[in-house]
Amino acid sequence: MLFAVFLLSSAGWMAALDPSHRISQYGHSAWRIQDGYFSGQPWSITQTTDGYLWVGTAAGLLRFDGVQFVPWSSLAGEPLPSDDVRVVFGARDGSLWIGTASGLVHWVNQRSIRYLNEELINAVLQDEKGQIWVGRHIPGGGPQHALCRIVDTDVRCFGEEEGVPLTDADTLAEDTSGDLWEGSDTALLRWRPGSSKVYRPAALRSNQGIQGVEALAAAADGSVWVGIEVPGHEGGLQHMVAGVLRPFVIPKLNGETLDVDDLLIDRQGNLWVGTESQGVYRIHGTDVDHFGSADGLSSDHVSRFFEDREGNLWVSTAKGIDMFRDLRVISVSRREGLTEDAVESVLAARDGTVWIGSNRLQALRPDGVVTEPEKGLPGYQITSLLEDHTGRLWVGSDNSLWVYEGGKFTSIKRQDGRAFGMVMGMKEDSDHNVWVESRGPPATLIRIQDLKVREEFPAPPMPIARKVALDPQSGIWLGLMSGDLARFRSGKTEIFTFADHPNTRVKALFAAPDGSILGGTEFGVVGWKNGRQQILTVRNGLPCNDINGLISDDQDDLWLYTGCGLIEISKDEVKRWWDEPEGKLKMRVFDVLDGVQAGIGHFNTSAKTPDGRLWFAGGSVLQMVDPAHMAGNTVPPPVHIDGIVADRKSYSAQDGLRLPALTRDLQIDYTALSFTAPKKVLFRYMLEGHDKDWQEPGTRRQAFYTDLRPGHYRFRVIACNNDGVWNETGASLDFSIAPAYYQTMWFRVLCGAAFLVLLWALYQLRLQQLRHQFTIGLEARVNERTRVARELHDTLLQSFQGALFQIQAARNMLLRRADDGMAVLDEAIHAAEGGISEGRVAIQDLRPDPVGQRSLPELLEATGHELAGEQELDGHFPEFRVIVEGKEQNLSLTVQEEVYKISREAIRNAFQHAAASHIEVEIRYDEDRFRLRIRDDGKGIDSTILKAGGQAGHWGLQGMRERAQRIGSRLEFWSEAGAGTELELTVPGVVAYENRPNRRRFRLFH
Repeated sequence: MLFAVFLLSSAGWMAALDPSHRISQYGHSAWRIQDGYFSGQPWSITQTTDGYLWVGTAAGLLRFDGVQFVPWSSLAGEPLPSDDVRVVFGARDGSLWIGTASGLVHWVNQRSIRYLNEELINAVLQDEKGQIWVGRHIPGGGPQHALCRIVDTDVRCFGEEEGVPLTDADTLAEDTSGDLWEGSDTALLRWRPGSSKVYRPAALRSNQGIQGVEALAAAADGSVWVGIEVPGHEGGLQHMVAGVLRPFVIPKLNGETLDVDDLLIDRQGNLWVGTESQGVYRIHGTDVDHFGSADGLSSDHVSRFFEDREGNLWVSTAKGIDMFRDLRVISVSRREGLTEDAVESVLAARDGTVWIGSNRLQALRPDGVVTEPEKGLPGYQITSLLEDHTGRLWVGSDNSLWVYEGGKFTSIKRQDGRAFGMVMGMKEDSDHNVWVESRGPPATLIRIQDLKVREEFPAPPMPIARKVALDPQSGIWLGLMSGDLARFRSGKTEIFTFADHPNTRVKALFAAPDGSILGGTEFGVVGWKNGRQQILTVRNGLPCNDINGLISDDQDDLWLYTGCGLIEISKDEVKRWWDEPEGKLKMRVFDVLDGVQAGIGHFNTSAKTPDGRLWFAGGSVLQMVDPAHMAGNTVPPPVHIDGIVADRKSYSAQDGLRLPALTRDLQIDYTALSFTAPKKVLFRYMLEGHDKDWQEPGTRRQAFYTDLRPGHYRFRVIACNNDGVWNETGASLDFSIAPAYYQTMWFRVLCGAAFLVLLWALYQLRLQQLRHQFTIGLEARVNERTRVARELHDTLLQSFQGALFQIQAARNMLLRRADDGMAVLDEAIHAAEGGISEGRVAIQDLRPDPVGQRSLPELLEATGHELAGEQELDGHFPEFRVIVEGKEQNLSLTVQEEVYKISREAIRNAFQHAAASHIEVEIRYDEDRFRLRIRDDGKGIDSTILKAGGQAGHWGLQGMRERAQRIGSRLEFWSEAGAGTELELTVPGVVAYENRPNRRRFRLFH
């Protein structure tokens, strides 16, 4: 059986479908009504200059960005004249013409202009001069002016008086000479102002009111293709050449049998024919290909074709829309002529033939025809394949080995006549020895020369191998079942072991042009070069470790056929890997969107034909890539910002957009219009005023922000297409977020002013406090000096005055009673000494004390020792000690000063007047109070003196009480005659001076 298959290399590349590939080998996507994409039949498709696709359906108009369809009602506030949108046309000025069942709409600059109301619009065309031509149907048998021209807002329709006698204009076309062609139900018209000609094919002579000329396509050679649909009559596809209309009939296709609904000539010159019930035909010269619902087309009823700016072909059918695009990796399967969807081995012969092994042997010839060699090859599974230096084909089949030459198969037997076993791999060395790795049993490496087995090396000791490759120098390399490599030469085997990898094997073995040996395994590429071993894995940038095939192209770049795609690594990157085993490599990855159908052939997994194309056995399919013709998609995708959603409220994307205050959650929707592979479009975005660098969201088409501060922002987004071509300009949107009242400048100014006023008030308050504190301090010192003055008056002055009286009395006695005078004089001297001591104490009170430099216990210890020293002069030695309870804390300076002076007065009284043997000071620190007790075992104080608050003419007790009142403390005395004296001073947590109406409060502890 013969099967046509188009796999010739294209001579060049442009944004169009390669005619050397079958339609089934293109990438195909479909959006069907039954899947919920449309509510009515799609009629027409177009693309505007901004990159969006528009689909007119029987239930409305939709805009498409490759991911989602957006209805017209969401884009424009004004409804269309009818939801039945028959024609959409993108003009060169970027505007959109919308032909409906009830009139024409021109959408330009976000506003709609209506023309030809209440009329069915069949066709819209823009000529080379930029004029818009409209073909319409006039209901009710109105005037025969079916052809109209629109220039700006001027509409002029043409009828029989201008040479346009047709009642309907179903389709329009302009040829290379500028003539306008119009098709109707009864005739075909060629027209230009002042010149016209009507053609009436025989099939249309009695066809008024039903289908007729449904499609026109003007070719670059000046001819016009005509599509005629007449139920029950022959019409079909016809060709107008030099004014003669003839049916298109070639050996592969009788065009008269087609009911043609639409025609398109793409950029490669392919003629696409859409039919009423027979699907799609593609005609390129004399080659014809067909694609219908049995092949995956959404419906065999085709309405319109459209070719977008990237060269993708769109087809609208009765049940949806379909898109066809070129793939980098081409597949050959049963649809392209193979007898089954199974490919276990592939071999490229020197004459360009590609041999395919599965359950039978097939050959893909350079002319694109798949054949089977003559019968005579027994078996049910083709294993390994080899072409030797004479051009003979070696074939492993089941457990045997065959050589195909001169149309016949010859069996090769082992030395003892036994079956070969399954042939896993074969290679021919420079001495024309054919080395065969047989699974056995036992597994054996066999050398064959002149079609005879010369040597056999069974396992053990030979390791069990799966793949065979030639050493660039000498010997044979083996890919082992253990996942390791082995080299066999001069009768010796050397094994190179790699990392621990149980349950794996070498699935492909390749001697690279750089002299290295590479093996494909499930844990990466194992490599050996000049005695070095290393492994290429995901850590080096591979998308996965499962390697099924290895081969180099004509540029010595390495290609890996893996479980996750086809990978190309340049020879420079491979060299860098050998120099930097842990380095990350740059590589190109082709995945399912590029046509890769990952799989594994178990024997010959890769091959290269003389024209440089690479072939891979994928288990269920044969795949091909042509490295010399890999020019990609060079069209940068237009980028658009669709809108903003702020706190679940939608806003249109207009510069200067002002969002409300306290906007919390922000979502920005954007898109890029590349339809070849929308899932591979990548984005970058940046919010100026917030982001410091570009964000990398991958394929996500939304940006999210939370709790943005009030202010002005600019959102920028750029994108690249499936081949990494970036639109660096992208799109941008300026917007702002309004501030809340407390986020405004005037509020901040007011807050600043209020803060300054507060500072001023605090400053004034502090001044008052300092003034008050100074007054209190001044009063305290005045009071202190008043007390000292009293003490001087009461003690020192009185003592001196008494001494003067005694001296005067002694003088008077010296003349009469000398002995009595001397006694009085001694008393005067003693009184003077007491006055001096009292004066010294008073002066001590005026001297500044280092109260703040030492703790209270230290101060009282010093006071006790000082007074004890004075008592030693009198021969009296009382015992003095200070007891401290609780955690010692630093008293407030004011409190400590008053407590110290009270304590010192009490201690001095005990030393000077109590005649005590023991004097004890007990200090207790509590969390919320301070307590001081001073006890002695002296003669005590008379109770009448305590009740009176002191002795008349003496100010000691009264002074201590005044000091206690100033710090808000409680002072109590206990004393009995002959039983000593005890003083207790308690200071609360907050103390105050009581001698002023506005009391100043102090903290007890620092």
